Amino acid sequence: MEAIKDGKGPASSLHITTIPKPTPSPKSAIVKIKAFGLNRMDLLQREGMYPVPPQAPSTLGVEFSGVIESFGNDVQDGGEECFNVGDEVFGLAYGGAYAEFINVSTHMLLRKPKELSWEEAAGIPETWMTATQAMYLIGDFAPGKTILWHAGASSVSIAGIQLSKGDKAGAIYVTAGSQEKIDFCVTELGATAGYNYHTKDWAKEVLAATDGNGVDIIIDFVGQNYFQGNLDAAARDGRIVHLGAMSGTKLPAGVDISGFVRKRLRFEGSSLRSRDERYQGKLRNTLVEHALPLLKNGEMKVYVEKVFPWEKIVEAHQLMESNRTKGKIICTID
Repeated sequence: MEAIKDGKGPASSLHITTIPKPTPSPKSAIVKIKAFGLNRMDLLQREGMYPVPPQAPSTLGVEFSGVIESFGNDVQDGGEECFNVGDEVFGLAYGGAYAEFINVSTHMLLRKPKELSWEEAAGIPETWMTATQAMYLIGDFAPGKTILWHAGASSVSIAGIQLSKGDKAGAIYVTAGSQEKIDFCVTELGATAGYNYHTKDWAKEVLAATDGNGVDIIIDFVGQNYFQGNLDAAARDGRIVHLGAMSGTKLPAGVDISGFVRKRLRFEGSSLRSRDERYQGKLRNTLVEHALPLLKNGEMKVYVEKVFPWEKIVEAHQLMESNRTKGKIICTID
């Protein structure tokens, strides 16, 4: 089969080549891929800077949509979800989605609603499950709580803002790097307010907007540059969910950590790809409960920035690297 391989370097190292077609594991399915989504971890893995799980194939890509071609020997009657050969599905994998076929556990497959395109379905698994994990499993979200999504126009935060609104957050705040992105988050997605981190002290703005109380939950992908601001902007008994470190991992001298004790804060980091199938299956079920019905009826939306044929994977990675996007970048396989 054909697949995209990388030379461990810049985007230009990506190219389509021929590799052996996977065979199904005992409790898995082979899916013929129609579309796959790009994620920032793909950039890091391409550059040799991402800790890939040991069970992951070397081929990039963790989210996809496609058609079931076959099952492993231990899959009885299509697994727990009673899938059949020919079913249209989308799902999450440990790797291998940049290819014509993928071997994936049936526990991580979902039926593709007819209301969603292949491209939209491929943009759901990693993005929406990460947002779901951060909000509910780690952030302990409940209706009425206030929440701050950093990188507001990123795919995960776009999903998270919609989830927060749908589950009646008390207020939803965002940070982003341009007024265009702020306007998108507020006007299009329904965030309460947004702050341009280039021009404003967002932590002070959040405190002012909350009458000095701060926010209950903060979802952060930035790391070093936002660490102090997160401690300052968090409410008493607040939770800071750390999902990435785009600005770095080493804190400067002078960081004041007194807020941990004074405000009884909880700081927890997490990743999705390193989790076992049982945990990921729990996330799949949480996604089905909180988001899938609203994605089907149009109350929530998968925002796709641009669709590329997979032959243009270099351009797709370069677009993600530019940080100019608002939503998912998707590649299709004819």
